[in-house]
Amino acid sequence: MTVSRELFMQRLAAVDYVADRELPIALQLMEMLGRPLLLEGEAGVGKTEVAKALAAVHGAALIRLQCYEGLDQSTALYEWNYQRQLLAIRAREVAGADPDVVERDIFAERFLLERPLLAAIRRSDRPVLLIDEVDRADEEFEAFLLELLSDFQVSIPELGTIKAQSIPRVVLTSNSTRDLSDALRRRCLYHYLDYPDVERETRIILARVPGIATALAMQIARMVEGVRQEELRKVPGVAETLDWAAALVGLDVKNLHDDPETIYDTLRCLLKTQEDRSRFSREVATRLLGKVA
Repeated sequence: MTVSRELFMQRLAAVDYVADRELPIALQLMEMLGRPLLLEGEAGVGKTEVAKALAAVHGAALIRLQCYEGLDQSTALYEWNYQRQLLAIRAREVAGADPDVVERDIFAERFLLERPLLAAIRRSDRPVLLIDEVDRADEEFEAFLLELLSDFQVSIPELGTIKAQSIPRVVLTSNSTRDLSDALRRRCLYHYLDYPDVERETRIILARVPGIATALAMQIARMVEGVRQEELRKVPGVAETLDWAAALVGLDVKNLHDDPETIYDTLRCLLKTQEDRSRFSREVATRLLGKVA
């Protein structure tokens, strides 16, 4: 049954994810077409949180593959538990077992270590598979991934072909550190996540920071918007906003104008490099604070 955008937004909000207007449509199409969803955007805009929220909405398991340079198929799919295999071989040699039988038995499933991709296609209940920062993996792994996402089956030489018991909901994220192939983009639906505007970031703060007042949440969102417009090496993401909001609540700050010195001192929650902290002077903080009602 097709779910309306408004209902999907409500379901996301129920698990504390405040979506932009277009994301629910992308998730609807993902469900209808059975396609992976590629999320691109700057680090810190909440791409990973989309997969977590999607798993929560569907009451599904979240299986995460963190990509990195040098990631290979075996690390992402499966490995054999060599230590257990070696112990089994030694035990059977002591017992005088037939070597051919020993060789056959040590590749039984009990010695198989599932990695994220294999675990995702072997589940009987439909999980959410998060392939995080796919742009950090190399092109060879991307080509392998494309094949897997097309067929949802893998071949293990010792066990044969394993087909998916259920097709997972697949979310890929990218920070655009390198260009992804056209083939992968064609295979996926696409959505770009940007930093939230003041209204949406206010709602995110209210959803994620217990006990915060609406007025303070809006002040924080406006201040963070100003900070992001400065020339920074690392622009603060939503996670940094939430850290700062939680810190201000913990310090019993009710209004950003009441204690400018505390506001400046706690900006370390947002500014994560020495270069940015050195550049962000008290004068800059005062200027931005002056724009916050």
